[in-house]
Amino acid sequence: MTVNVSEERVIAPPRPVKRVVLEVVNFGVVGGSGVAVNFLVFNLLLHGLAWPAMVATVLASLLAMGSNYLGFRYFTYRDRAARTHRQIVLFFVFSGIGVAMESGLFYVGYHGLGLHGPLQSNLVKALSIVLASAFRFLVYRTWVFQHDARRG
Repeated sequence: MTVNVSEERVIAPPRPVKRVVLEVVNFGVVGGSGVAVNFLVFNLLLHGLAWPAMVATVLASLLAMGSNYLGFRYFTYRDRAARTHRQIVLFFVFSGIGVAMESGLFYVGYHGLGLHGPLQSNLVKALSIVLASAFRFLVYRTWVFQHDARRG
């Protein structure tokens, strides 16, 4: 009787890797809904109602920021430490920095490069959201929605 000891077993990724991947996916779901809010409000204000571009982008970003807080708190980071005054303040401080980054990048493309058309302005808006979102992901997971040591 022979025993085959050369079988290869598929090893599941380490738990921390799976946790981070799931976190990125959840962040993307909530962020995607925030992006939808951001683009809807932005296009309604800029191209529908002819509001000034910077007013449209900042207001759209602020409304998306509010909807994102709810999604992050109750979906993406629901396993993290309970909501605190500190957490809320940090979220809105870092989100405000993200809005400033996003608006500054948008300003460069829209006013600096003259990308005013509906397609061009939406591309500039998309790029500014992507770059600011990388910053937001890092600070939200590191400082805002910290792990509760008692939960593991």
